[in-house]
This record gives sequence, structure tokens and C-alpha cells, in this order.
Amino acid sequence: MNRAAGIFLHPTSLPSRFGIGDFGESSRRWIDLLAASHQQLWQVCPLGPTGYGDSPYQCLCSFAGNTLLIAPTLLPDLLTKDEIQDFPHLPDDAVDYGRVIPEKEKLFLKAYSRFRDTPEFTAFCEKQRPWLDDFALFAVIKARHEGRAWVGWDAPLRLRFPHALGKFQEAEKDTIRFHKFLQFIFYRQWAELHAYAKSKGVRIIGDMPYYVAGDSSDTWSSPHLFELDDQGNQLRLGGVPPDYFSETGQLWGNPLYRWDIMRQDGFAWWIRRIGKALELVDFLRLDHFRGFDSYWAVPGGSANAVNGTWEDGPGEEFFTAVRKAIGEAALIAEDLGDITPRVEMLRRRTGLPGMKVLQFAFDGNPDNIYLPSNVNADSIMYSGTHDNDTSLGWFASLGSKERTFVSRYLGCTGHTFIERFLRLAYQSPSRFCIIPLQDILGLPGKDRMNTPGSESGNWRWRVAEKYLHEKYFTQAADFTDVYGRSDRAADTAKGA
Repeated sequence: MNRAAGIFLHPTSLPSRFGIGDFGESSRRWIDLLAASHQQLWQVCPLGPTGYGDSPYQCLCSFAGNTLLIAPTLLPDLLTKDEIQDFPHLPDDAVDYGRVIPEKEKLFLKAYSRFRDTPEFTAFCEKQRPWLDDFALFAVIKARHEGRAWVGWDAPLRLRFPHALGKFQEAEKDTIRFHKFLQFIFYRQWAELHAYAKSKGVRIIGDMPYYVAGDSSDTWSSPHLFELDDQGNQLRLGGVPPDYFSETGQLWGNPLYRWDIMRQDGFAWWIRRIGKALELVDFLRLDHFRGFDSYWAVPGGSANAVNGTWEDGPGEEFFTAVRKAIGEAALIAEDLGDITPRVEMLRRRTGLPGMKVLQFAFDGNPDNIYLPSNVNADSIMYSGTHDNDTSLGWFASLGSKERTFVSRYLGCTGHTFIERFLRLAYQSPSRFCIIPLQDILGLPGKDRMNTPGSESGNWRWRVAEKYLHEKYFTQAADFTDVYGRSDRAADTAKGA
């Protein structure tokens, strides 16, 4: 693609009457709105099943989908109109996961009670067997242990004794099938939505976390690939040292990879993971790209990420293996944070475009790598990311000296800040420009999606139905055209 623009919005943030955004009618109206506003890109967070803290970056499985995104309205053959209508009214200003999860599960159980095997379902289960069998089994065992992490399960199931697993599978075969049914429906609905987006000229940028959750079917089914002891406990933890987001670093708590083991079979697990993700999206952002060069290893039991050591990642060898197995995949490097010359060299040698965040540009240094004047085309410009405050919230949080500098740089007052700020992002040399919806709408800091380092209150934000109308996107459409990021750019230049 040539220069293009798009908007960042995770599907959970879309309007719907089921307490959380889904793949139903509002998703199609969202795609229609993107197309009408000349946006060619839609960026989302990871689409996997969320675990601790409801974070899409702490998924219960690297290959499964988040079935909370299934739209009940797209199951007319399995649910009656009355059953859909009787779904309880849930808050529409934020996702209340504690209420959404059990209510949606009850509705999906009704749908499942009427489901009969089809050739399509049988083929899906067979094709996805390498991950689906383990995930469905994992999900049911976890439920039978009241949601506890797998390291707290009974030893025969925790350590995957064949006799214990076989006995459990036989006793719970219908519930296991229910989880396979949910994955089947998720993948079918997403495939239909993805095809609809393509038909409207909208391409989807997906996201892949670097690490997997410690409590996941990945670690339970393949513990030899991770730094775990013989009981499943994590030996060292993933995170990053102190940075822009936190003075004590970010202790993500994920288990580290045994890259030496993964190297022995040519990184087969990773290749399956990336290949699966690319079936769902058109471009794939690799979160924490620097981890492929070097990663921060924190001793188990640490309270924060201040103390740790940098360890070598798999480097260019990894990307050579991926390219050989998959081909020239449309990957994007999330190269934010403490980026060394070696990390930058890896990004350049692999040919992946990096990320530029405009909120990081205003430290007064004319050589700041995020200033548009210092940005190259092989990058994606963002006003902010899901981890940032909204741009209005960021501007309001600046000290008087910093706010004055930003205003002087942009030639704006407080009232015109967001217009000038977004204009600068769109006119940057970066090939793509992605703006979070909150910034398109000019929303304050209370509408941010995530605050790194905080354990609650994140990933809940939803956009009000009233905002999903073209009148709120006219500026984005105009900037997209004027700065050569749409098919209409040539007409705009001619004054059409």
C-alpha cells in the first residue's frame, strides 16, 4: 500500500446491547464509517481470549479467539429473538467483564444446545487440532478448578498425566466440545467481518504480544518451551526496566522463552503462531520487537522490574526462519522504549517498518526520533497508542513549560491543540498514520484505554453510539486527503 491512514479501535469498544463490542452490526457500520472517511486501515489489539486483568496482552491461548466478541444477533438459527431480546441491559459506557462473561456464557450455552455437527465444524476441529484440543481441555479443567491458574491444579492434571487427562476428557467431552464450538463460531464470524472490510477497501492491522501469559494453554501444553520448573512455576519473569511509562519498570510477569530449545526445531511454535495470526489480519504488529534482539529477565518473586538482566534474543536467525516458512509477511515492529543501535539494526535488516509516537516527540531535542522532521517513510506514525493517555489528556498533564513549548511548536492555543497535533501526524513522512479513535473525537484523559502499571480499570472503554457518525470524522477525512493518504488525494490536490 502507498501512504494511508487509519484508526485504532479495539472491537470490545464498539457499541452493542450485550455489554461489550462484538462482530455484529456495529462492526459493519464501523467499517462503513472508516471507508466513508477515506480510512484504509483499522488497527486492533490482540483478538485472543483474555485472562488476568481482562488484558488482550495476557491471553489464555496464543491461537484461540476471544469468544466474548461473538455476536448473538448473527446466530439466528441457534437463538430465538426472545432469547436475544431478554439479554439483560448492561452498562454501555464501559465493559463490565464481571457481568458480561457469565451472561454471554448462558446465552451461548442455549445456542450450543441446538447446535449439531456440520462438515464445516468437523473440518475446523481437524484443521485446528494442534492447538484446539489442548485449549478446549485447558478451559474446562480451569473452570473445574474455579478459575485458578494451572500451577494450582491437582497434580495429575497440572502435569498432564495421560491417564488423568483421558479420564477427564471422557467425563467432560460435551463441555470440551462446547469450547470448540465457541472457537468455531468466533473464527467464522471474524472471517466474515474481515471479508467485509476487504470489500470496503479497509485493511486490518492486528497485534501479537511478544510473551504469552503464564496461565495459558501454551505454557500448560508445552512447558518445555518456557522457563518453568518441573511443577510449572516461573523461574524468571518478563518485563522492561524503568522507562517513560513507569519509574519502577513494567513487571509483566510472563514466563520467558527457552530460545535454545525453540531454535532446535527452527522456531516451529512461533511460525505456527505467526501464521495463524496472519490468517486473521492483513498486517501484524509484533509487540515488544526489541525482545527478539534482547529481553529483560527479572528474577522470580520480584516486586517490580527494576532489577533484571538483558539476555540475548534469537535475532535475525528467527526472522530468516519465519520468512522461509511463511514468505514475505506484512509485519510491523513495535520498536518503542529503550531502543539500542543493535535493535534498530535488526529492524532494518529484517525490513520491518517501526513505530513513531507523536506524544514522545516534544522533549525539546531537535534530534528527537519521533519528531516528524526526523522520521523516515518506513514507519507508522501514531498520535498515541493504547498505552498512552489520550492526546488531550497528555497535553493537559504537561507542566507549564512543556505545554508552552508544544504550543509554540504547533503554533496553537489550548483550544486548537488537537487540530494542529493531528495535522502534524497526518502530514508526517511515515507510510501509515494511525490515530486512536479517542483522539479523532478529541476526548479527554478519562477516556484512555489502558494505564501501564495499574492492575484494574483497564480495557473497559467504549465509544458512545452518538459518535459513530460521519460528522465527527470530517476532519480526519480532510487530513487524509490533503496529505496524500487516500485514493482521493489527487482530486483534492486539483481542487476537486
